[in-house]
Amino acid sequence: MARIFSYLLAFAVIGYGIWPYYTVLRLDAALAISDPKAVAPYVNLPAIQQHYKARLNDSINPFVPQGDGDSERVIAWLAENLQRLGDGALSQAITDQWVRNTLRAAAERGTDSRPAYFTAAIDFAFFESWNRFVIRLGKLGRETHVVLGLDGPLWRVTDIVR
Repeated sequence: MARIFSYLLAFAVIGYGIWPYYTVLRLDAALAISDPKAVAPYVNLPAIQQHYKARLNDSINPFVPQGDGDSERVIAWLAENLQRLGDGALSQAITDQWVRNTLRAAAERGTDSRPAYFTAAIDFAFFESWNRFVIRLGKLGRETHVVLGLDGPLWRVTDIVR
């Protein structure tokens, strides 16, 4: 009986350890689809919006990236209008399309292979805690961190930090 229990426990631990990696593979497949709604099941938009709001409230100017990319323009626009528009700006700027474009752009910066698959750009991916999984796209210094959080029975993107 103890042997069966230990096998079941080992199976559960291994399954839990593989679970977010499987979500990453599914997210990679969703990013390859041109429809931005394909990434919606893997994204927790309110959590991403709250993380960006907290970072913007802490320090707006150092956070605004300098560049011409889609994500940089969106962040600059968001920083300018956040105080005037409040949470409405977050919901208008940070959408499924924005998440898709940001993750695809991070994958392109993180790998030389074309087409730039999300999984090809991963330099590091591991648990930070039992309900938080961090992915580093690209090498140190030019990386983008994607944070997956356990949201009920699913792992979802809860933050993107460049």
